[in-house]
Formats: sequence, C-alpha cells, structure tokens
Amino acid sequence: MDLTPTEEQQLLADSVARFLAKEYSFEKRRKIVASEKGFSRDIWAQFAELGWLGIGTPESAGGLGGGGVELSIVMEGIGRHIVVEPYFPTVVLGGSLLRRGGAKMAAHLPALAAGRLQLALAHMEAKARFNLAHVETRAARDGGTFTLTGHKAVALNAQHADDIVVSARSGGAIADEKGITLFLVPKDTPGLGLTPYRTVDGLRAADVTLDKVVVEAGSILGDLDGGFAQLAHTRDEALVALAAEAVGAMHALIDATRDYLKTRKQFGVPIGSFQVLQHRLVDMFMAQELARSTVAVAARALEDGDAHYRAQAAAAAKVQAGRGGRLVGQEAVQLHGGMGMTDELAVGHYFKRLAAIDVQFGNADYHERHYAELSSGAA
Repeated sequence: MDLTPTEEQQLLADSVARFLAKEYSFEKRRKIVASEKGFSRDIWAQFAELGWLGIGTPESAGGLGGGGVELSIVMEGIGRHIVVEPYFPTVVLGGSLLRRGGAKMAAHLPALAAGRLQLALAHMEAKARFNLAHVETRAARDGGTFTLTGHKAVALNAQHADDIVVSARSGGAIADEKGITLFLVPKDTPGLGLTPYRTVDGLRAADVTLDKVVVEAGSILGDLDGGFAQLAHTRDEALVALAAEAVGAMHALIDATRDYLKTRKQFGVPIGSFQVLQHRLVDMFMAQELARSTVAVAARALEDGDAHYRAQAAAAAKVQAGRGGRLVGQEAVQLHGGMGMTDELAVGHYFKRLAAIDVQFGNADYHERHYAELSSGAA
C-alpha cells in the first residue's frame, strides 16, 4: 500500500497547518471555549471558504470531494490545535450519514459544505455502553408518520445543530441490529428537548429527550429498519477521524514537552540533557508514530470497499490512538511537573481531549476485543 500523499493532499495539509497556526492560538481557543456558544461562527465560515466542510461531499454538490485521507488530514490539524468548532459531529458524523441516506438527504450536502447547516448525531443511550445496536428509543409508525419516544445522551453539538440525526427502534428487540431506523429531525420540532452542557474537554453536548416527536416518513435516512449498516460505516469513519485527531494532539504535546525539557534547568543544566528523560520522550514519539501509521492505513481502508477490512483497520487505529494518547498525555503531564495539570498551560487541555477521544465510540480495550473478533471471524 502506497501511503505517500498526493500533491492535492499535501496542499491540503499545508493549508490546514498554515491556517490553524495563524488563526487558532491557544489563547484564542480559550476565549472561544468560554464564550456563550462555545465555538466561533467566524472560524466556521472560514472553514467553509477553505473547503474543509465540503470534504467527502462530491464536487457536483458543492463539495471538495476526497475521502478518508483528506478527512484525517483536517482532523489531525484539529487535534494539534484542539479546535472546538463542531467539525466532527457535522462533517464526519452528519456528512457521512447524509451521503448514505438517499437522494433526498444528499440534497442537504451543499448547505453543509457552505457552512449553512450544522448537524448532530443523537444515538448514544445510557445503557448502551459501546454496543452500537443497543437502541431503546422507539419509533411508532402511524400511516405516513412516526412518533419518536426516548432519551439520548452526549449528543455533540446538539444545542447549536440545525438538524439532529436520531436513531430509533422501528422493529426488533433492544440490541438487534435489524430494526434501527435513522431520522433527520429539525431541532425545533415539538417534543424534542435538550439539556446542554460543556464536556470535560471544552466541547458542547446535550442530552436529548424525545417526547412523542412526530416526524414524516420522508425524514428517514436510508432504509426503514436498515440504520445499523449506516451507523456501522459511519462509526468506522468516526474511529479513523478521532484517531487522526489524537495523532495531532500527541504531536503538539511532544513539541511542548521537548521545548520544556530544553528550557527547564536542574543542577545548572537543562533537564533535557538527562538520558532517562530523553528515553521517555522517545517513547512518546514512538507511540505517536505507531498511531500515525495505523491511521494512514485505516484512512485508505475507508475507500477500499471491503467492509470487514475497513472495520479491522478502523479498530486498530482506535486502539493505537487510545493507548498512545494515554501514554503521551501522562508523560507530558509528568514531565511538566505540577504545572502540567494547571489551566494556564495547554498540556492539561490536550490531556483531557485525548482522554475523551479514547472513550468515544469505544475505548482501546473494547476495540482490541472487537479487532480480535473480526480477525477470528466471530463478528
């Protein structure tokens, strides 16, 4: 497999690095996080102008095209600067589901690429743990409409999303793969309630209450009862995107730690001259590079067309990102001493984001088991 980026991919990487280095300092991020919305609409509009919101969307629909590799390039930049704008819930999750939701849903893609549409996915439930098929929320059919009833947890960007993708059980038992249907629900639909909050890593999320929310059959994404396959594909894309974000965060932590070791002195010399600390920094670098290589393979596997291979590669990337992120984050905090967990330094903020990434859509232990099941043919 050739992992060399194309000229267009390299130009995208340069654009992402240049823009975020200039426009997204840690101090600017701190102000954005503290703002009422928790993200900057000006930055979001610039993302649209740069074409980042159109990655994955066909050029015929006003997008930039591309696929897993291009998404991982942007997500690595987002991780390097711990960007809080809702790129992941809108472009990675929402965009993936819209593209696989049929022609009517694909009609929303131009608005997404232009920055006029923000999305959220309300799928996680309190008892589900990491089981993608665990859906208790019900969708009761009455002629040409469905009534949605249930509760969803930790829906990223739900407070500011224009539309929310809701998974509900239209048939089958609670943990059956068959019988899950996805609905695109406008946020202002009667009966849809939100309890918004700020997450530990500075993002915005909400718990979603569906109290007899009535939607038309035309709001279904994809096929009735066939939502699990769409969710599974989107989860694989999400795992790769999150792993790429973790690689970016690890890169930033390694740079910050190396700079600190060069300037902090003990016994009259920089502590970076101590061999034992050099070895720890090398361990951090190796963890990052291992995660980077698995992301590179997984990003290309997203376009492979082999669902089994795609799922394996995505699980492997999430394992390495979770384990590597934990090691790099803990080492960065320890090598910075007590300062590492203060709010003033960026190190603690990166550590929190890496910890949150590990548990999104399944932690490293879960995906290690999932990878083993896929390899043995049990899944």
